[in-house]
This record gives sequence, structure tokens and C-alpha cells, in this order.
Amino acid sequence: MKVLVTGATGFVGREIVRQLRAAGHTIRILARNPRSPAAQEAVSRWGVEAYSGDVLEAASLEGALAGVEAVIHLVGIISELGNSTFENVHVGGTRNLVAAAQQAGVRRFVHMSALGSRPKAASRYHQSKWAAEELVRQSGLEFTIFRPSLIYGPQDQFINLFARIIRLSPIVPLLGNPSARFQPVPVEAVAAAFAGSLGEPKSVGQTYDLCGPEALTLAEIVDRIQTVLAKRRLKLHVPISLARCQAAGMEFVFPYLLRKAPPLNRDQLQMLQENNVGDAQPANELFRLQPIPLGEGIAGYLKRET
Repeated sequence: MKVLVTGATGFVGREIVRQLRAAGHTIRILARNPRSPAAQEAVSRWGVEAYSGDVLEAASLEGALAGVEAVIHLVGIISELGNSTFENVHVGGTRNLVAAAQQAGVRRFVHMSALGSRPKAASRYHQSKWAAEELVRQSGLEFTIFRPSLIYGPQDQFINLFARIIRLSPIVPLLGNPSARFQPVPVEAVAAAFAGSLGEPKSVGQTYDLCGPEALTLAEIVDRIQTVLAKRRLKLHVPISLARCQAAGMEFVFPYLLRKAPPLNRDQLQMLQENNVGDAQPANELFRLQPIPLGEGIAGYLKRET
């Protein structure tokens, strides 16, 4: 099957491309700069075709889906910068890609959402992810929607961030609700679900949670990392009012002075206030997934860096 993948050069996208290639699919990736190192690595390593386009620009998608049989849509952001807002990227980008798929006669559409996406969600991130889901559901396409919890792996920006803090600092700051729980899931399991859905007719019209086997607080996640690294640090819960002030400052300094997306924003803090858990059983059974406990999953790559 010939598959167009958006967001293919990201952390999750690279693993999905790898598994698609291993399954024998032909892959075209959508890249804003097909000559970027990340795009060229995908071309040389996996033999993909890099097509110049941007989901924010509908006109650039003309021709991107020619000859394509399925779309895997992964593009997403966790922090806003300039016109790359949650509304533009998650909703507008999905709207543009769905329209391009309809115009090109592509029937199969596999969409990356996020666990916690729902009507009237507290965070704007989850609101925009829900709106994108609705566009896909109402498209008339043969869709499958996946909602992963925190995804971890060698290039993730969550487990690796805490690992760096633990290596360098005697104190590990913890933000958000101390009792909120998460179900971290390995990137390999997420990619297996996406790749497996293309050949699984039972997944058409369905929405699946992708979760690990453990529901852990942030403090428990940090403890798992410390155990793997054989280090012990003082965990310090930061009051939410102070964390919001820090996030607000970053939202000003990074975009306006440094021209970068802030590493922390108030929307992320809102998400850390609530549980991020789901029902993993339907996806695990259909796609024969066996997500492993977090400590076991992170040991393979964190130990190599110690």
C-alpha cells in the first residue's frame, strides 16, 4: 500500500515510518523542507519519497496524495509559536488534509489524536484535538483515530527531560496535581497500532486509547527513572500558582524575545492537573500489543546514556 505520512520526521513519525517500511508499504512523507537533514535521513534510510508541502497551506497539498491509498496524519504541537497555534495546526491542518484526501479519492485516513481529547476539555490543546477528531469522523473517509497517553522512547521530550534533570540536579521539580495519573506507552507500541490499522478492517470507524499497563503519578514516573539511572534526588512539588507565573513568563520571553516555542506553558500545566488514563484493552487485543512496564521500557535507552 502507498501511504502518505505527515509529521514523519518527528519522534513518533520516525518509528511509524520504520514499521511501515518493515511491513512492505511504500511511503511518501510530507515535509515543509524535503532537503532538511531529517527528511533526507528518511529518504536515505527508509527509501521514502519526500514531497514538499505544509498542512497549514491547502494549496501545497495539491498532488501530495496522487497515487496514495492511505494517509497517516501525525502533525501536532504541544506549544504555540506564531501562526503555529493549536487551532491552526490541529484543526486547520486536519481540515486541509481531509479535504485533499477527499479530492484525491483517498479513502483510508488514520489520525493521531491525544488521550484526554473530549468535548469541553479544560485545555486548549485537548479542545483542538477533539475538534480535529470531529472533522475526521464527519469526513466520510474510512478513518481510525488513536489517542495515545504519554509516549516514551529514545528521542522523547518527557522521560529524557527528567533524566537530564536527575543527572544534573540534586532537586527534581514536579508540576501539576500530585495525584494525577498517566499511562506512559512505548513508541514501538504506538507505531505498531498505526501500521497495523492499515490492514485491519475492524479498526475502520473506531477510536482507540493507546496506554501503557501502569497508571502512575508524576512522582512515580520520576522514581522509575531514578531507579534505572541508579540515582536518588529530592522531589519538590512546585505550587501551581508559582508554576503558572513561571509558565506565563516563558510564554512571553521565548516567542517574543527568543523566537522559540516556550518549553512550558499554562495549557500544559492545565493538562498536568488531570488524569491522563484510558482503556488500553481494545487496541491491545485487536493489534496484539503488549506494552511493557515503564521501568523496563526506559531501561534499554537510558542505561546506554549513563
